[in-house]
Amino acid sequence: MSENPASPRGGAQEELMARVDTSVPVSARIWNYWMGGTDYYPVDKQAGDAYATLSPGVFDLASSARAFLIRAVRYTASDLGVRQFLDCGSGLPSHSPTHEVAQAVAPESRIVYVDHDPLVLAHARALLESNPRGGTDYIEADLYDPVTLLSIARSKLDFTQPVAIMLMGVMGHIGNPREDDDRVGTSIVDALKDALPAGGYFVMYEGTDTDPAQREALAAYNASGAIPYYVREPEQVIRFFDGLELVEPGVVPIHQWHPEPGTVNPPVVPAYGGIGRKP
Repeated sequence: MSENPASPRGGAQEELMARVDTSVPVSARIWNYWMGGTDYYPVDKQAGDAYATLSPGVFDLASSARAFLIRAVRYTASDLGVRQFLDCGSGLPSHSPTHEVAQAVAPESRIVYVDHDPLVLAHARALLESNPRGGTDYIEADLYDPVTLLSIARSKLDFTQPVAIMLMGVMGHIGNPREDDDRVGTSIVDALKDALPAGGYFVMYEGTDTDPAQREALAAYNASGAIPYYVREPEQVIRFFDGLELVEPGVVPIHQWHPEPGTVNPPVVPAYGGIGRKP
C-alpha cells in the first residue's frame, strides 16, 4: 500500500484484509490513487499511472466525479429533503464521502454503503464501529444480484419513505453496453428503480464514450487482466433514467450539473450524470 496507508486493522478487519488481492489492480484503489488518497497498493499505482499516460485527463475526471457526488448528495438532502441513501458500489470512503455530505446537511440522515471489495468493506466496518450515532451502515453485496442486495437494504432502510439510490461510476463494471443493447446493465438499473418508493430518487453518474484518449486507455486497461470497465454512449446513460422525472437540468455532463456558484471554466470530462424522481 502507499507510504501512509489508512487501512483499518484489528479483529474482523483483519479477516477482510486477508481477502485483499494485491496481485492485480482494482478500480476502487486506482480511483483512490487518482483522487490523491492513500489506500492503494503498488500494482494499483502502476496501473493508474499507465492509464494516465494515455489519458492524463483522468485526474480531472476523478476530482470532477467526486465534486458531482458532493453536489448531488447535498442537493438531494437539502433541496429534496431525502434522509436515506443507498450508495451502491461506493468505493473507498475518502474526500467527502456520502455520509459526511448528507449528515452535514441533516445529521439524522442514514447512509448504507454497498460494495463487495474486501478493502472497501474493511473501511466501511471501521466507519460503522467509529460512528456511535448509527447513521451509517454497510452491505456486502453484488450489483449482479440486485434481489439479494435490495432484500438486505430493506432491513436497514425504510422503503416506505423516500430513499435515494446512488450509482456513482460503478456501472462500468456491470455488463457490456455493446452487447445485446446493454440488456444486463439496464435490467439491473430497472430492478433498483422498481424498488424505489414513490417520491424516491435515483442518483447517477457514469463515464461516457466521448473521449478518444479515454477509449485508448480503457482498451489497454481492459487487456491488462483487471476487471474490465466499459463506458457508455451518453444516450445509454440517459436511458437509465427512463420512467423517472428528471431534476433540472436533466442528465448532462457532470461539470454542467448545478455547478458551484462562481465556477469558471471547469474541466470538461467524459461523464454524464443527473437525478431522477420516481413518480
